[in-house]
Amino acid sequence: MKPIITISERSGFCFGVVYAVAMAEAYLETHPHLYALGDIVHNDEEVRRLEAKGLRIIRHEDLPQLRGETVLIRAHGEPPETYQQARANGVHLLDASCPVVLKLQNRLREIDRPEVQIVLLGQLGHPEVLGLVGQIQQATLFVVGMPQEVDKLPLDSSRPTYLFSQTTKAPALFAEVVQRLLARIPHAIIADTLCRQVSNREPHLIEFAKSQDVVLFVAGKKSSNGKSLFSVCVAANPRSYYISAPEEVQWEWLEGAQRIGIAGATSTPQWLMEKVKAYIEAYYARVGA
Repeated sequence: MKPIITISERSGFCFGVVYAVAMAEAYLETHPHLYALGDIVHNDEEVRRLEAKGLRIIRHEDLPQLRGETVLIRAHGEPPETYQQARANGVHLLDASCPVVLKLQNRLREIDRPEVQIVLLGQLGHPEVLGLVGQIQQATLFVVGMPQEVDKLPLDSSRPTYLFSQTTKAPALFAEVVQRLLARIPHAIIADTLCRQVSNREPHLIEFAKSQDVVLFVAGKKSSNGKSLFSVCVAANPRSYYISAPEEVQWEWLEGAQRIGIAGATSTPQWLMEKVKAYIEAYYARVGA
């Protein structure tokens, strides 16, 4: 008997990534190429698809050599220095920064004063976090990745204190950081800057994972959101497996499964999840299950 293969209805690109990819594709319809400052999305399969259309991934160091060219700023956003560097080098920018990220950047700039101290929950080195950190010129900023790091921060309880978060962090993680910060500084101002389109996926993912015998979670190896959502998935269903491409499926994972679920991160394209489903269906057609 062939298993039932279901793709989660609430998986795949968030609106910020949809916006960035659509902007890139629209530009490439009328131009031979488009430069993108870093991977447009943390999914190698999608990047390769867009590269075939003319997308070229560059680094910040490449901007001085691109006078007169157009460069896409991806959904993660960029610090002010990037815009300044582009203007100085005659580079045209196609800004696909996610509106949620831009709103957070604006809030940081509004409170950037010498007397302020800010705690930011985020992954050091992540493109969004680099863009957020770049907004701060005067305030004291601390970036933490785990709740226990809050306990060790050299905070001054007499100063105005704010808490923000990278938009794609898990609500449970943010809640624990909130608890630890308020234990130290009760008057701290908590700014819930989580993207609800991302965080609201967790309850659905838990329900979906529990309803399946096996879950194949599809996401890029560099996807921070993918790793976060996969941890939620595997906690709900231990028979969950992280893959980046159909060929990574190991058939022994599926033994005895009658319900196979496919889910993905906010950086996972729908077409890739469909490709995984077709790959599994082709396998069962060959073995005559």
